Amino acid sequence: MGLTPTAPDPAAQSAASQGETLLEFPDNRLLIELCGPADAHLQQIESALSVHVLRRGNLLAVVGESQAQADAAQLLRALYARLEQGRPVGAAEIDAALRMGPEAEPASLSPDEQLEMFGSGPIELRTRKKTVEPRTDAQKDYVRNLFANEMAFGIGPAGTGKTYLAVAAGVTMLIGGHVDRIILSRPAVEAGERLGFLPGDMKEKVDPYMQPLYDALNDFLPGKQLAKLMEEKRIEIAPLAFMRGRTLSNAFVVLDEAQNASTMQMKMFLTRLGEGSRMVITGDRSQIDLPRGTQSGLVDAEKILAGVKGISFNYFTAKDVVRHHLVARIIEAYDAADADALARGDDPARGGYAPRRAPGSSGRQDRGNG
Repeated sequence: MGLTPTAPDPAAQSAASQGETLLEFPDNRLLIELCGPADAHLQQIESALSVHVLRRGNLLAVVGESQAQADAAQLLRALYARLEQGRPVGAAEIDAALRMGPEAEPASLSPDEQLEMFGSGPIELRTRKKTVEPRTDAQKDYVRNLFANEMAFGIGPAGTGKTYLAVAAGVTMLIGGHVDRIILSRPAVEAGERLGFLPGDMKEKVDPYMQPLYDALNDFLPGKQLAKLMEEKRIEIAPLAFMRGRTLSNAFVVLDEAQNASTMQMKMFLTRLGEGSRMVITGDRSQIDLPRGTQSGLVDAEKILAGVKGISFNYFTAKDVVRHHLVARIIEAYDAADADALARGDDPARGGYAPRRAPGSSGRQDRGNG
């Protein structure tokens, strides 16, 4: 789980010998925030670590196996320290701490320090509306690569934060003055359905395909500021087909749903990279919606670009899903079904996403055609 127990204080040692660890939190207001609405945060910790956490005034008593007690005590102390610094604690932050362990408190980083691998503190993407933190080790490695490489690939199943973190990194770089604009693109490919004629002008026709990108931007920028940046063309959202012939300089460029780009489209897009720009390509090999017989440009790029200096590949699995817990179970069930199909010599109908490298690793994999 990544949690390393710290040495308890004498009072806690005495309590632990009686089967519990006592923790004192002097600020009752922060203690209420730590416990969460109707003690929901405590319940989340209890379920994950198999302990019981009891409230006694401004004390919390942790009951359970000794190692679980120590882990829960360390986690509660770290979360309380976050609150003391004015940083939020919610279900997402608790989930991240449970996955990766409590981190050292963040230093105050300048934009330049942030570009230098975020120093030694925890990784944070600070946007106008919220601060975004990676919630798994694979996400942490991915965000580092977004800043450390001029071109980064994020590949894995739905719900692992590939696009969300990429857009957050782009907004962070834009408001920090490291790029002049953000360009977000995706192929306008229908997901297994034929929607027919769409009314309206070109923007109205393509907006339904681009909606996930708008959703991410709305999470990071106030509505009026976002509208102004889009009006000034400092933030652009466009279909992949509109990228041909452009040179994208001093920009943070994201290609989402890259598994639905053809090999020629992918080559065209990758060669748009201009001076002072960074490019992120995200995709999921299990959700290829191209016509049968058309090779995915994402799969092709993985094979060709593996090992090229300045290009990173980060891979995610169901363990990195940060949506509803059922999403991870669904992905694991489909992966198991695809593995069974491959074992029988059949062609998996769902794209056969089955990475054979550890989450967050970079480099080349043996891959099929997806």
